[in-house]
Amino acid sequence: MPQWQSLFSVLREHDIHVSDHDMPRPVHGGDISAAWRVNSAANPIFLKTGPLSSYAAFAAEAEGLRELASASALRVPQVLGCICSANESLLALEWIEFELASTRTERLLGERLARQHRVLSDKFGFRCDNTIGLTPQVNEWSDDWVKFYAERRLRFQLDLAARNGFTGTLQVDGHHLMENVGLFFNDYWPEASLLHGDLWGGNWAACAGEPVVFDPAVYYGDRETDIAMTKLFGGFGPGFYAAYEETWPLARGHEERTALYQLYHVLNHLNLFGAAYLGRAEALIKALFF
Repeated sequence: MPQWQSLFSVLREHDIHVSDHDMPRPVHGGDISAAWRVNSAANPIFLKTGPLSSYAAFAAEAEGLRELASASALRVPQVLGCICSANESLLALEWIEFELASTRTERLLGERLARQHRVLSDKFGFRCDNTIGLTPQVNEWSDDWVKFYAERRLRFQLDLAARNGFTGTLQVDGHHLMENVGLFFNDYWPEASLLHGDLWGGNWAACAGEPVVFDPAVYYGDRETDIAMTKLFGGFGPGFYAAYEETWPLARGHEERTALYQLYHVLNHLNLFGAAYLGRAEALIKALFF
């Protein structure tokens, strides 16, 4: 349990004036950091707390949220402060009251995600590394998407899987795939779009009829990676995909690259949650190449 009086003092030093009279209430749903609703002199705030070692991840999340906000496409929580106290790390965000999403909201999400993807960089990556779940995500800039995805995404996860004891077929077939990623890009040259990076159904919601995205793993890369992630665990209706296509149609052949991009996230789940994801990872690789 956080030492609230100490944390309140730290927040006030950063012009976040919380109330001494109302104890923070835990917010359920996340499995990485402790989360709280804290009353302030103005509006409630959403507060993530963690050990000192969480500060780099919180700071990177704040950078990603600011980058998404600068696109003026999808609403994201406003960053109020990212603070390292004597004993804990804090990330203070705008509190947003969520509601059930409607079909209209899903369409707006598709349209506005396409607009966000129109924000481009001349390189692939991001100005800082961040995390995908609890796993480090390396974002060193690159001019070459194929090398970036093969090395910073697939190789990183495969090497981590080997250290976690997942060897054998996964490694043999995975490295064969990794060395031949370029075959999926013979007539397709992705642009470096601003990505959410972890766009599954639990990382978006609605507020006053508008879509809101949060908990990103931001970098600049092929926009198809965000779309592939939406198809991995569900949570996105047909209106979302129709509106995206109407706003910025995907390139020919994107269906064949879906499994390639989903593999990164399945490997990450294998490394985070264990052998239950091994069969799915191996099946994706075989579907791509064998």
